[in-house]
Amino acid sequence: MVLSDTGEARVHGYLFVLERSLKTFLPTEVVRDAVREIESHLRERIAASQPFPDERTSLEQVLAELGPPLRVAQAYSAERTLDEAVTTGRIVPIMRAIWHLAVTTVAGFFAAFSLLSGYVIAFMFLVIGALKPVFPDHVGFWSRDGWNGLPTNLQIRFALQPNEHPVGGYWVIPFCLLCGLGLLVATYRGSRGFLSWWRERHSSGA
Repeated sequence: MVLSDTGEARVHGYLFVLERSLKTFLPTEVVRDAVREIESHLRERIAASQPFPDERTSLEQVLAELGPPLRVAQAYSAERTLDEAVTTGRIVPIMRAIWHLAVTTVAGFFAAFSLLSGYVIAFMFLVIGALKPVFPDHVGFWSRDGWNGLPTNLQIRFALQPNEHPVGGYWVIPFCLLCGLGLLVATYRGSRGFLSWWRERHSSGA
């Protein structure tokens, strides 16, 4: 189908809204390439369609099958972000992909919450291990009276309670560093594994 001036104006309007929507999800430098890619796909579908019963009806059907500009922008940016995260394995793309899934899907939200918790706990282990030699009497495991010296929590405490006292020595440093690094690696691998699974599931569904 060859479009008339009216049809071309409708396509340009669709692409204009699409570009504005893509700028919400993607960096400005990649938006033009994204619009060109989607426009090429759109024009292929238009060229393969027939002007039946008329150009306007046929064109609107093609646009409806492609989807509203905002939804297309969300799907395209999600796919691009996932591809970058899984392919490169860098922390920033991985966090960006997890954040994108968290704000667009329910499953992504719960997965992002779990992964973020893993990163936060790992970071806290590392901080405690680093601060133990600096504040030896305020960082480490703590025990309360009546617990026979057994540790009840691992914290940084500057406001000490009368019934609490630190337990353990400098062995807390390697313990926290090993736990922090181990949890950090495990969470990182879990993030990549989750994103790879999500991309494969999405590709299979598509």
